[in-house]
Amino acid sequence: MIYKVIKTITHSGITEITIVLGGESVGDFIRLLGDGSNFNAHFSYVYQQGAGGIAEALYITKKIVKGHKIAVILGDNIFENSFSNAVREFEKSKEYGCFLFLKEVPDPERFGVAELNERGEIINIEEKPQVPKTDLCVTGLYFYDERIFEIIEEVINNIGYSDRGELEITDVNNYYIKMGITKAQIVEGFWSDAGTFRTLLRCGTFMEKNIEQE
Repeated sequence: MIYKVIKTITHSGITEITIVLGGESVGDFIRLLGDGSNFNAHFSYVYQQGAGGIAEALYITKKIVKGHKIAVILGDNIFENSFSNAVREFEKSKEYGCFLFLKEVPDPERFGVAELNERGEIINIEEKPQVPKTDLCVTGLYFYDERIFEIIEEVINNIGYSDRGELEITDVNNYYIKMGITKAQIVEGFWSDAGTFRTLLRCGTFMEKNIEQE
């Protein structure tokens, strides 16, 4: 799983990668992945104390990646395609500070759900709604500009951690949306998270059929 995630990033043209680790398997991951040279990349590592959420995991990379436009990908998200075109577009963009990648799913209540206006612009994201307004989920791939850490600090100071003890990436994304600088990108090809037994099997089946392409 982690090899596929890394390849999604490197095939998109990104080779400076910071990996956030937690739990007791840190040493195993570092021994497995090394310094990144096997992927024609350079890896840095940071450690997250506990399950504080995606935004917290991103925030602890601040000393390494501050001042750069960045891509964030979750370690259990399997994408069929790379995003080199989107990376180039985002690098050149002066209009957008955030790209969010959306996909239609049969179970949107498991995710952050995006609501779009008639022009296809994201106007709001609702985290794990009981009654989703759309079937467009926000996948685990995000592009942010250099303001990302200032915005996370705004979330920390004005919203704080959620009831489940996490600093929610949805709150961060909604800040960008309210600023009017967020672009929706519809994901083409296969995408799934591996957060349930069913979706883990789905990802495994996809990878088995496509392993030769890797």
